[in-house]
Amino acid sequence: MTDTIPRIPGPAPPSGPAEPTRPHRGVQVSGDHGEDGKKAFYIHIEALPGQEHAVIRMLEDILGCVRDEPATGPWYAVRYSQTVFGIFEVFPNLAGRQAHVEGGGGDIFRDVERMNAILACPAHVHRLDVLMGKEQFAGGTP
Repeated sequence: MTDTIPRIPGPAPPSGPAEPTRPHRGVQVSGDHGEDGKKAFYIHIEALPGQEHAVIRMLEDILGCVRDEPATGPWYAVRYSQTVFGIFEVFPNLAGRQAHVEGGGGDIFRDVERMNAILACPAHVHRLDVLMGKEQFAGGTP
């Protein structure tokens, strides 16, 4: 790539003020619900400097919630840089995704006080349609 402009990983954030407003609302959502079928969320998360471990703890808390959700399939927490994280999670349909939103993971993002204490800006939830995927390792190897 010949791009010399630094980019934040993940979907392009919406244009807005250079300095996010504080306190913020904790979470923002973009994208359409779309037709029924496989769905996903990509959640872009930016930690306040020095709060990276608190964000990792939040991700662990969310994973603890989704482990028992029957309609949450593959779930991954990722780290792009020291302060930038993401979640990618897949659901069989709209109902499964909505059940997830109403569950414990959604409750964590709705805790505005906690989100303001650890996030530089609201977590950005992108609603996605899953076109195709590979959900298992070849030969059953993890």
